[in-house]
Amino acid sequence: MSFTIEKIHHVAYRCKDAKETVEWYKKHLNMDFILAFAEDHVPSTKAFDPYMHVFLDAGHGNVLAFFEVPNQPEMGFDPNTPSWVQHLALKVKDRDALMLAKTHLEDNGIEVVGVTNHGIFHSIYFFDPNGHRLELTYDDVTSEEKVSMITEAMKQEMLDEWSRTKRAPVHTQFLHNEELEEVKQQLPMGE
Repeated sequence: MSFTIEKIHHVAYRCKDAKETVEWYKKHLNMDFILAFAEDHVPSTKAFDPYMHVFLDAGHGNVLAFFEVPNQPEMGFDPNTPSWVQHLALKVKDRDALMLAKTHLEDNGIEVVGVTNHGIFHSIYFFDPNGHRLELTYDDVTSEEKVSMITEAMKQEMLDEWSRTKRAPVHTQFLHNEELEEVKQQLPMGE
């Protein structure tokens, strides 16, 4: 291949209200409002579809963007995809930062799930005012060691097994042993 991806330039989602979204991300996640532009016509398709496009600083050159498109039907979500699947994960420095964020969110009336132990990182989950699921996470001190245990051959074996069976391969279950210990003891094998 003659090119490589350098990094994600920005990730864009739809929002219900651009101003409310900017204010929410500033207040709850300390993200600066760095850019906005708006047009009556979509530059790529040339269609008449007025929009406001806002950009927020997600740290270290990462940008989170939103579109408000008021002439479109009310935004929704895929009813066949569980709400925990589609999400945006944002990294914080460490456990202290995660716990400060969790307290801040809960003190502002936002329901938070977690802290969830993923073996190589620890996360909390919550929703923004548009219904987008967000994850704040920090890397576990053992993450490099544990990730190094997942070899290239293992990743490919897992992918191949999943493709054949659509059942979770056991190769990396060590990552969630602690988090899922109780639930695995309650369920019969194969459930």
